[in-house]
Order: sequence, then C-alpha cells, then structure tokens
Amino acid sequence: MITMRPAAERGHANHGWLDANFTFSFANYYDPRWMGFRALRVINDDIVAPGRGFGQHPHDNMEILTYMISGAFAHKDSTGGEGIIVPGELQHMSAGTGVTHSEFNASETDSSHSLQIWIQPNQRNVKPVYHQRKFSVAEQPNRFHLLASGGQTPGRDNSFPIYADADLFAAVIEPGQTVEHTFGKPHGWLHVVKGEVTLNGAKLQGGDGIAFTNEQKLSLTTATGGEVLLFELD
Repeated sequence: MITMRPAAERGHANHGWLDANFTFSFANYYDPRWMGFRALRVINDDIVAPGRGFGQHPHDNMEILTYMISGAFAHKDSTGGEGIIVPGELQHMSAGTGVTHSEFNASETDSSHSLQIWIQPNQRNVKPVYHQRKFSVAEQPNRFHLLASGGQTPGRDNSFPIYADADLFAAVIEPGQTVEHTFGKPHGWLHVVKGEVTLNGAKLQGGDGIAFTNEQKLSLTTATGGEVLLFELD
C-alpha cells in the first residue's frame, strides 16, 4: 500500500526568523491523521534566517537527526558535542537520559535550509550520544547510501548506530537516471529533499512524502535530477 503526503498539505509556521513546514503534527500544528509514521515522529523542513536559531533547550528519549539542504548550522550540546553541519553531512544525537543543545544558522548573511528528523527510540534512558560526519551521497550518485541504522544490527555498513527500529538511506539521482530499492522492513517513508522524481508514473517534488506498507521494491526516475531520503521502519 502506498499513501501520498503532498508537500502543499503539510503544516506551516512562519515566525519571521524561522519558516517551517511540518510533515507530521508538531508544536501548534495538529492533524490526527499525521501524528507520525511507525517510529518516525518528526520531519520538519526548516529555513532559518542568518544568525538566528534555537537557543538552549532540552530533549530526552528521542533519536534526533539533522540533514542539511543548504547553508550551515552550528550545534552545541551538553555532552560536549559541537560542530557546524553543511550539505553532505548528517548529524545524529541520541537524547537518551537527557541533553540540552542549541542550533543556530552559522552564517550572518545566508539562510540555512535543513531537515530536522525525530525517530522514537527502542531503548529508553540510554547515555546521550553525538555523531556528525560527511557521507558520499553526492559524490556517488544514483544509489542509496545507508546513513543510520538500528534494530538488531545498529551501525552496519559504517552508518551511524541509532537506538531505533529504523534505517535511514539517502540518494542523489542524476537527470535521466533510475534508482531502485528493495525493502528489508515492512514499512517505509520516502521524503523528497529537492528536485523532482517519478514513482509509478507520479511526479514528486521537494517536500512530498510517501508512506509504504508491505511493498517489496520502489523505483525512482528523474528527468531533471533529485535528492531523496528513505526510511525503513518496522
């Protein structure tokens, strides 16, 4: 079964310094039909004004991932984790027993554009963990790269280990190319980061999402190029 989640139907909030679209219910946006999908709880598509951001705030018992689309984001947390994340990199934090952190646009002149992702953990009250690393998604296009993995074999294939029944893949697809993926779990969620891709004859654009249940394989093509994230979920 395939269920579409069009970008134009997402929740939206514009605070001036923050322009955000919410795939799932978040903050003041509430839709009982979209409270998450399996362990996937949040995909927030955030554009942050130069020099602005989120001051120190707490999290606990959540797997938190940041995927940069453009610009740069500065992170600092109570575990000692600190860095500036740019496109091509993924940042991961297991909030576990509790962590405080801040996130700010690292540029005083350019906006930043990122995806903030929360995944519900399969273990509670773990010791907080911070990871940040560049992956070769853009340098090796037209294939899915495993960025984070959990379940029975967390951290496989040099991905980030996460405390969740979920795996995260990313792919950059060049114009005229096709990528395929065979599901290893019963559920999946596709998020189009940018560009345009086609699935089963349907054109999808940046911000569009698709839920998969009991589908064996997906095949994506693109005429103009695109970038996608794919979650496998129990």
